[in-house]
Amino acid sequence: MKKSVVALLISFILINSCKKNTQSMKNTLSVPTVAKKPTKLEKHGDVRIDNYYWLKDRENPEVIAYLEAENAYNDEMTAHTKDFQKDLFKELKGRVKEDDSSVPYKLNGYWYIKKFEEGKGYPIYTRRKGSLDAPEEILFDVNEMAKDHSYYKLSGISISPNNKLVAYGVDTVSRRQYIIHIKNLETGEIHKERIENTTGSATWAADNKTLFYANKDEQTLRSEKIYKHKLGDDVANDEVIFHEKDEAYITFVYKSKSRKYIIIGSYSTLTMEYRTLEADNPDGEFKVFQERVRGLEYGISHYKDHFYVMSNKDASINFKLSKTPENKTGMDNWEDIIPHRPDVLLEDIEIFKDFLVVSERDNGLNKIRIMRWDKTADYYLPFDNETYTANTGVNVDFETDTLRYSYNSMTTPASVIDFNMVTKKKTVKKEQEVLGGKFDKNNYVSERLWATSVDGTKIPMSIVYKNGIKKDGSNPTLQYAYGSYGSTIDPYFSSARLSLLDRGFIFVIAHVRGGEYLGRNWYDDGKLMDKKNTFTDFIDCSKHLIALKYTSPEHLYASGGSAGGLLMGAISNLNPELYNGIIASVPFVDVITTMLDDSIPLTTGEYDEWGNPNNKEYYEYMKSYSPYDNVVAKAYPNMLVTTGLHDSQVQYWEPAKWVAKLRDLKTDNNILLLHTNMDAGHGGASGRFESLKEVAEEYAFLLDLENIKE
Repeated sequence: MKKSVVALLISFILINSCKKNTQSMKNTLSVPTVAKKPTKLEKHGDVRIDNYYWLKDRENPEVIAYLEAENAYNDEMTAHTKDFQKDLFKELKGRVKEDDSSVPYKLNGYWYIKKFEEGKGYPIYTRRKGSLDAPEEILFDVNEMAKDHSYYKLSGISISPNNKLVAYGVDTVSRRQYIIHIKNLETGEIHKERIENTTGSATWAADNKTLFYANKDEQTLRSEKIYKHKLGDDVANDEVIFHEKDEAYITFVYKSKSRKYIIIGSYSTLTMEYRTLEADNPDGEFKVFQERVRGLEYGISHYKDHFYVMSNKDASINFKLSKTPENKTGMDNWEDIIPHRPDVLLEDIEIFKDFLVVSERDNGLNKIRIMRWDKTADYYLPFDNETYTANTGVNVDFETDTLRYSYNSMTTPASVIDFNMVTKKKTVKKEQEVLGGKFDKNNYVSERLWATSVDGTKIPMSIVYKNGIKKDGSNPTLQYAYGSYGSTIDPYFSSARLSLLDRGFIFVIAHVRGGEYLGRNWYDDGKLMDKKNTFTDFIDCSKHLIALKYTSPEHLYASGGSAGGLLMGAISNLNPELYNGIIASVPFVDVITTMLDDSIPLTTGEYDEWGNPNNKEYYEYMKSYSPYDNVVAKAYPNMLVTTGLHDSQVQYWEPAKWVAKLRDLKTDNNILLLHTNMDAGHGGASGRFESLKEVAEEYAFLLDLENIKE
């Protein structure tokens, strides 16, 4: 938008009165406001009046003007921190090795490496044939590909079985609607095919000319159809192989690690279904593996003449592992290998020629179990820290005896480790370098604390801070959580976080219910009609930190994004007095309105997570916690709210409406900022270092509230 037009529209929207702001952000700026245009929303006889419903129209110049006005206000309010933000960005970037590369992995005769070059923000994808000493082939230099775009995302790199072609997806809008391209790796030619509106990934059949891919609905962005494309054919003639007509499900396609099968999957929050086809018969018919049964979750892997099935069959809360013959895949034929255990969550498996590797979670901690198929070995990798993360890594080679896994903790940078499952020899292939010359892991302390929630449940927290901190209530503390979809936030190392720790901050991950930190029950107890447990868990963790004098309400801050942003909105309504500041990133705060609108991306597939508000019971429960619906006239903490105009998961209007309503009703003089990235979506900015500018912005917000200037 031209500057003159923006200025005109901003002057139209901004009001002349100003609010007094706290600390170093005090000045005489006009606070943005926006017109109230009441919309009557009625359901189950209940009427809600939404004054800002009209902000959904991204084509309306008045909407864009409001977002631009909030951005201008944010810029002016934080003008005094801009130099500090630049210094923080330089500090954050200075810890990152710019000329870096991934640990090579071998696939079908080639070694693949992703590398970064100094001064460049995007990766370069390369490979070497047969040996790491062979000449380097550049598959993609994303820096060149992205140079004419404000946003650029390369995704779904898929090499053909003969190693001559690559399919890949490109998104230049940040709405996760990828265009699939095909490149000839021998000539560098980009084929004429442009397969639009996809998930970005594609799967090759064994014939090197047939591709399977998932297409998205234009409006809801739900991946609903699997297509088959023949190399060189007009994309308009691509054949629909599978259509997922149930709006609660999303479909996808991939190839088994054994390379024998093309697999189509359909999933909702609580139910899975798969179809299989031999990869050397791309024109054949897919066969249903096990038809969907509501509540049956399962995943499949292939080995020799059997499929291995991880499932919750027979109400196995923490999942179990079974096997079944290729030609008898229905669940009546599933034979248990690892039974359900009430205290151990089965998370994943990796299949090798001679070994089965099982990823488990016991009392919140990752465990990796290694089992020989011939039953001559069965053991766990040893880990000796109380707060760590260990996961299997890139293991695409089926024939190898080497397991690749990663390890890090809140005080230990990430390592990529190759473990020989026969000799049990461990080789560290790469350890994350923290540049700048100041980092020593011995200068930091990590621990795990347990708070007691209002219902008596013990809630774990992973904590890290610098040596020498006194627990006298004066320490600035950032408490983070997510708490939805069974997604577990493990204790992890962050070089960026050092900028807070070195300035006296304590950092806390609250492992609230809604994730799976303590098993599947932990997830089930934090969704649907138990969703409020997520919020009270977080609040009770905060109270515990305050009671133990790690911090105090004057120095406690909370942060969360997306569904974690819902958590931020909820706690700001429930116990705003506990927090001096809150950062809500792309927050899901308008729960009822979004979940009633099945035209919005992801809505119909979310009913098993949040409930369907077309059912009165769910409607009333959602209304009781929906952050937007529960904003009232009272004092709120200082807040920084961020969003992206093109966000496909949490639409920009949710945080925009929330901030508008907060501005209208809140009774305090605390800071309230809304920053909309007009070029980005749910994942924020693209490029390796652009996201660090967003981190610097958030850190500057926190440090400024603590009056820490450098």
